[in-house]
Amino acid sequence: MDQFITFGIVGLSTAAIYAIISSGLVVTYTTTGVFNFAHGATGMMAAFGYWQLSVGWGWPVWLAAATVLLVLAPAFGLLVEQMMRPVQRLGEAEKLVMTIALLSGLIAVARWVWDPNTSRSLPTFFAEKDPFHLGAATISWHQALTMVVAIAVALGLRILMFNTRTGAEMRATVDDRALVGLTGADPVRANRVAWVLGTTLAALGGILIAPMVALDATQLSLLIVSAYAAAIFGRLKSLPMTFVGAIAVGCLEAYLAGYLPQNEYLPGLRLAAPAILLLLALLLFPHGRLRGRDRNLSRVPLPTLRGTAAFAGVIVAAGVVLATVLGEGDLITYGQIFAFGVIALSFVPLVGYAGQISLCQLSMAGIGAIVCAHLGADGQWWAVLAAMVTAGVAGAVVAIPALRLSGVYLALGTAAIAVVLDRWIFSLPSFDLFGIEIALFEQGSVELVGPRLFGFELDTSAELTVFSAVCLALVTLAVAALRRGRLGRRLIALRDSEAAYATLGGSLLLTKLLVFAIAAGIAGLGGALYGMQLQSVAADQFNFIAGLSLFLIAVVGGLGVVGNGLFTGAMIAGPFNAIVALWPAMQNLVQVAPAAAGLAYGSGAVDDGVVPTLRERWELALRDRLVMSVLAGWIVLLWLLRLGDVINGYVLFVGAVAGILAARAWGEARHRPPPAEAEIPVEWWGVKRPWTAEDEEVLNHAVTTRS
Repeated sequence: MDQFITFGIVGLSTAAIYAIISSGLVVTYTTTGVFNFAHGATGMMAAFGYWQLSVGWGWPVWLAAATVLLVLAPAFGLLVEQMMRPVQRLGEAEKLVMTIALLSGLIAVARWVWDPNTSRSLPTFFAEKDPFHLGAATISWHQALTMVVAIAVALGLRILMFNTRTGAEMRATVDDRALVGLTGADPVRANRVAWVLGTTLAALGGILIAPMVALDATQLSLLIVSAYAAAIFGRLKSLPMTFVGAIAVGCLEAYLAGYLPQNEYLPGLRLAAPAILLLLALLLFPHGRLRGRDRNLSRVPLPTLRGTAAFAGVIVAAGVVLATVLGEGDLITYGQIFAFGVIALSFVPLVGYAGQISLCQLSMAGIGAIVCAHLGADGQWWAVLAAMVTAGVAGAVVAIPALRLSGVYLALGTAAIAVVLDRWIFSLPSFDLFGIEIALFEQGSVELVGPRLFGFELDTSAELTVFSAVCLALVTLAVAALRRGRLGRRLIALRDSEAAYATLGGSLLLTKLLVFAIAAGIAGLGGALYGMQLQSVAADQFNFIAGLSLFLIAVVGGLGVVGNGLFTGAMIAGPFNAIVALWPAMQNLVQVAPAAAGLAYGSGAVDDGVVPTLRERWELALRDRLVMSVLAGWIVLLWLLRLGDVINGYVLFVGAVAGILAARAWGEARHRPPPAEAEIPVEWWGVKRPWTAEDEEVLNHAVTTRS
């Protein structure tokens, strides 16, 4: 019994911190309608800032805490409010991009500023005081402080929300922002107060929990998963129920840590427990209407067969060029373009067409890599198909909770699945299931080899690069055919309105199962190709945080276009790797780049994505056969010169880029309409141009009409 009480005290102290963090999340969401995925990262940055001031620079504890909570956190809240104000016009996937980009960016910045290889720790508050006893339980002063602060936060929020004018404005803003403005209140001020209050509570929770865990950017940011679960208990709107949920989550975590049996299969379960609780809360609790359902949906263009076939040919040609001009080491790096492109292309039917937000596509790629590694150890070609089928089945399983989730709830659910996979499932040792031995990453890494096709073994980086390019081309054609077919029209109808789709006879169950399975199968193929290119992969390469960068670049590229696959793969494995190779000191800046791109997209820099914008600007040149023929001949000439060692790789690259830019300018010049003659006012007829008989008829007609 004493042990039970002890674990209960630990759970309550942790629950108090979850309550503080989750209450800030709920206040922000209910007032602004923006679910802040970066809420935990805000607390993480506050914890590192507090460490820097108190431990790194030796400031007094009270001054360091006051500076973070009263100056830095409110200032950051005002900055975020300015960034998030334009997102009201965006669709659900795009609205999440801003906060997901902020999450990814803050983690990258923290790793940049504070070297993750250096161990850091924070002392608990009042560590010099002896703990006191409550019956058989021992309570530290830090634990007591967290509980007192949580109670104070609950009382303070109650007074603010129901006994002040500002609180009334915040509650009114939830229902109708326009009506609030008509009554003389200021919804912008309410939003500012919500963001400042939310970031301050996240900072307070981060400072309180940092002494209890390792001071690690990713771990501290993902602690928010427990706070997410508490917020879902309150249905993202009820603060009392949020506090109840925090107590349930904190105590359950403590008792799992205390009473879970010790064996090699369960350590990861303790790490994944918050994500499992979040997923269960999403499935078991009813959810109200999401804010912002009257969203502005992005346009989904209809790809042409001819254009898509030409684009597929360009992909294969790019693979052949890379395979023939790059060395073995460079191909391992830059050949990933096509594997990442396949994984990114899985977002197009799922998110772009069907509107089903998924943050676990890289996890599906990990499943494909595992299956291909174990079934294709001797180059069996059918292992690639088995990887796609297995990942597709996993995607169909993910679709089951998607039947009752949408929007931000679906994003949270798929994020929880990704965390469970990379924190627990992927770390499991081999086990037997119905007499069949199941092996995953085997608590390390798995090796992959290329398939054996038509008697040829694809075992070199060059051959695997061309094979990956062909796979990306085929998947691009398949996704374009899907968009043009009946299923594509059904998916877009599903995205526009699930209720209308079901009313008109569409099967939500079948359609969601199908699109999740298709997308996961594509991602599984990409994971297998990625593993073949690297020859060996580990679970960390398919974790949740890595998947966020992939999602951000895919959204920036344009979720509704088939060219997004090549664009995303080229951005991740192309310039990012090249910049680091040329200037190693730029590595940290490159890691921030996906987040910066996501923030730029959310601010409205590119409306429909980079790929549609480029397609529009290249329209005239792409339709001109002469221009495209000359461009193709120029690139082939450069390629042949490189093969003959007449020029080096840098000249090939610069020459190709110059030719592409010149082709666009030439195409625009060939099809630019002639300038229209400036209209001469009537009073200058006969002066600036000769007088004609038609002019007299026009004037007589005008005078007659007016009279």
